[in-house]
Amino acid sequence: MPGTYSQLLLHVVFATKARAPWITPDVAERLYPYIGGIVRAERGVLYDIGGIEDHVHMYLRWRPDGPTSDLMRTVKARSSKWLHEEFPALRDFAWQEGYSVFSVSKSQEEAVKKYIAGQAEHHKKEDFKSELLRILHAHGVEFDEKYIVD
Repeated sequence: MPGTYSQLLLHVVFATKARAPWITPDVAERLYPYIGGIVRAERGVLYDIGGIEDHVHMYLRWRPDGPTSDLMRTVKARSSKWLHEEFPALRDFAWQEGYSVFSVSKSQEEAVKKYIAGQAEHHKKEDFKSELLRILHAHGVEFDEKYIVD
């Protein structure tokens, strides 16, 4: 085959350190497009992003030649640096170590986008840890619960 063709769709979830509520609506309004720019610069496509004060969900298409770990290291490092520069009051801001990533079937795209868009409403009923545990179980991911949150 003369080319490489892929459709690597990912749902990525990552949190602020100690799940501190740093991502207020005014921060999110600028942070989310900035993260989109990082993903584009790394040759990915961010289809959707959202979350609440202590964590972020991204739905994106990633490239077959790039480790997800490299993308997430870059997203976290560049966005953290940018937040410190643009919001001096957030000088103590940090991302939690690690992230969760799940493959998404194209047939589930609208469901994932709807889920991300409904984060504020969703978290009136379920906390972040419960949400993450539910998603991990739904995807059959093996994990040690002591490492779920810091």
